[in-house]
Amino acid sequence: MNNCVLLEEQLIKKSQQKRRTSPSNFKVRFFVLTKSKLAYFEHRHGVCEPFSLSRNNNNLVPKFHPNFWMDGRWRCCAQTEKLAAGCVEYDPTKNGMEFFTDILSLRYICGKEGAFMVRDSRQPGMYTVSVFTKALSNDNTPVIKHYHIKETNDNPKRYYLAEKHVFDSIPELINYHQHNAGGLVTRLRYAVCSWKEKAPITAGLSYGKWVINPWELTLVQEIGSGQFGLVHLGYWLEQTKVAVKTIREGAMSEEDFIEEAQVMMKLSHPKLVQLYGVCFEQAPICLVFEFMEHGCLSDYLRNQRGSFSKEALLGMCQDVCEGMAYLEQDSVIHRDLAARNCLVGESQVVKVSDFGMSRYVLDDQYTSSTGTKFPVKWSAPEVFSYSSYSTKSDVWSFGVLMWEVFSEGKIPYENRTNAEVVEGINAGLRLYKPKLASKAIYELMSSCWNARKEDRPPFSTLLYQLSEISECDL
Repeated sequence: MNNCVLLEEQLIKKSQQKRRTSPSNFKVRFFVLTKSKLAYFEHRHGVCEPFSLSRNNNNLVPKFHPNFWMDGRWRCCAQTEKLAAGCVEYDPTKNGMEFFTDILSLRYICGKEGAFMVRDSRQPGMYTVSVFTKALSNDNTPVIKHYHIKETNDNPKRYYLAEKHVFDSIPELINYHQHNAGGLVTRLRYAVCSWKEKAPITAGLSYGKWVINPWELTLVQEIGSGQFGLVHLGYWLEQTKVAVKTIREGAMSEEDFIEEAQVMMKLSHPKLVQLYGVCFEQAPICLVFEFMEHGCLSDYLRNQRGSFSKEALLGMCQDVCEGMAYLEQDSVIHRDLAARNCLVGESQVVKVSDFGMSRYVLDDQYTSSTGTKFPVKWSAPEVFSYSSYSTKSDVWSFGVLMWEVFSEGKIPYENRTNAEVVEGINAGLRLYKPKLASKAIYELMSSCWNARKEDRPPFSTLLYQLSEISECDL
């Protein structure tokens, strides 16, 4: 309540530093009055217009005063000239960056996987990234892992944590590793700062569009469960059928759950399951999705086995490929594409779902962090060998999904253990041709299983090839 604005107005302020009265002593300032204080702002109040600031401006003064002008002198360097040159050189690699701080005690990290800070190293002029993780121990014992930011011998110098990923500045390096572990124990998720309050886990969610009040939802019955939570059939505003996904207590962090919502908010396509909103005003937090009448594709195929035409099966593959081509275009890696993670609606329309493992990527490449679990029988060789994901590893999974569809819900490599599957795939083993798959269909899914990811077709090409398969090819 103390920050409630009572009055804001442009007023004329008299300078307190000059004793002699002149017109230059009076300047227009923007004043804001609240119940607790009166504050004023220089220049125009409000946000800067686009393009009003120039990045890498060579005309900017390279030094600044880190302290106040008071009692006729600068408190940092004791210079008595108000227009005196700054005394501290500006370092663009850290000043103003929220992730740069001094060494903090563990209490600031709050136990969050991937919490990180950039700090001065013990070696003068060097910096260290410190990351909080539980992934290195079997009993979830927290560990702080330290990585020195290394510099190249180039002129100008460049920066890296892993030699494969080199950047022109430290902020660019941090931005990359916030999206991609890239050789670290985990990706950099939460910047740790001692000077600001902890941001709510729902930061980034738009109230106007995405937040649903709990009283607007009516849960009817449980319709599914998974590793991380439950799914209920419900009604939104007593009219719209919805699927309500909640997290099981202790199954995953609320931050990861909200991260799935933030991925979904940026995606919209007819062949992706639509997120309606998020409900977090009471526990447990839940995501509200469109309701798909026939449930997951794998169960639907098994339950209706023997009733599908080849055209219907091909249409299911096309639906999934459309959704994945959209994700490919938007630089999103699904990482868990399988029939169990696709849903079937009316008229046998299939949509891609379950974005809990999805990642936005900057360079079509994602290297998973330590301890990440993955579905071996749907994974490409580079995933179980190097934990390296890309849209081409999604293409491999899509080939397995096509096999699931044309085998009407059979489990791939059903008589083999995960270890046997890994050994077999590395030795050249591939899934056999399902009875319902024509030669053209099997050649298409086989092209998704090339050992070299560069030889696998993109989803855009697969979509075109699927559309070109005629009735005689089926």
